[in-house]
Amino acid sequence: MKKEDCFYLGKIVSKYSFKGELLIKLDTDEPDLYENLDAMFVDLRNNLVPFFIESSQLHKSDLLRVRFEDVDTEADADALMKCDIYLPLEFLPKLEGNKFYFHEIIGFKVEDINYGSVGDIVSINDSTAQALFEIEKDGVEILIPMNDEFIDKIDRPNKTVFVKTPVGLIDLYLEE
Repeated sequence: MKKEDCFYLGKIVSKYSFKGELLIKLDTDEPDLYENLDAMFVDLRNNLVPFFIESSQLHKSDLLRVRFEDVDTEADADALMKCDIYLPLEFLPKLEGNKFYFHEIIGFKVEDINYGSVGDIVSINDSTAQALFEIEKDGVEILIPMNDEFIDKIDRPNKTVFVKTPVGLIDLYLEE
C-alpha cells in the first residue's frame, strides 16, 4: 500500500498499559467511524506496515485505545510511539454537497460565475492561514481562497467547482 492511496488517520501518542496497548490521537471530526476497524497501516520508517487490531475502543473524545496483534509488551509498544496511522482512501466517508476532501478535487475545473473558466485545480495549499485552490491557466498560477462564501457549488459528475470570487481577483493574476 502506498501513502498516496491512503489518508492520514492520526498518530500514536502514548502507551495505555503494560501489555502493549496504545492510544492514537485521531485527526477526524467523527472518531466513532473508526472504532471497529480490523486493521490499519502504521508508518514505520516511511513504509506503511499493516497491523491487525485485536481490540479497540474510543477513549476520551478523540483518542482510540488500540491493542494490535503481536504487540504484547511495553517494548513492542515503544517501537511504535509517535508513528503516523493511515487507512486506504476507500475508508473515507463519502461527502456530499459543497463538502470535499482536498485530494478529491485535484484535476477539477474551476468556473467563476462572473469571470467564466478559470482553469484546473493542480493542488491545494493548506500551509497558509486559509487554504487556497492552486489553479493553473495557460501556465499562470491563480490562487483562490477556499472560503465558503466563494464556493458556490461542487459538481462532482462534471468535475467542476463553481466559485463566485470578488470582481478583479482573478484578473490580478492574469494582467501583464
